[in-house]
Amino acid sequence: MVVQSLAHTNNASFTRHRAGAQVASTRLGVLPGGRPGPLVHLAWLECYMNVSGGPTANLMKFFNLTPDRLLVVHDELDLPTHQLRLKFGGGEGGHNGLRSISQSLGTKNYARLRVGIGRPPGRMDTADFVLSDFPRAQATDWQITVGTAADVVEDIVTTDFASAQQRLHTEHH
Repeated sequence: MVVQSLAHTNNASFTRHRAGAQVASTRLGVLPGGRPGPLVHLAWLECYMNVSGGPTANLMKFFNLTPDRLLVVHDELDLPTHQLRLKFGGGEGGHNGLRSISQSLGTKNYARLRVGIGRPPGRMDTADFVLSDFPRAQATDWQITVGTAADVVEDIVTTDFASAQQRLHTEHH
């Protein structure tokens, strides 16, 4: 949703890439002095999350990018709903998609934007929870969260990760 929001805001359209992803390349944000921001490649994968490493590695190779240039936006059960956190490197916290990416890249040293989705209600199965759509009643709240997450991505690419992380973690307590 975040990647699609960024593409929509920047009038970029997705095209199918042979790596098994939809990719939109666009300049993101505005640099000081009004120059267009850097070129980014927005991608959402067409595979199951737990096998996302191969397509991610193939896209990185195609665009000649190193892992320190990668930002993975992912859902996070261990954060309260709508909370956003930036993290660089470290463990995968049981997230199979991150584990797959780390294995395929041969490193855990890449940036993550964690989007809190909270825990499943009652006794609902975790897999069912993460694969289900958000309740319609929460649509407006999720639009706001997705917009904020898109702003964070833009902040990272127009400034730097550490500065964006400091601003996010200071502003959103």
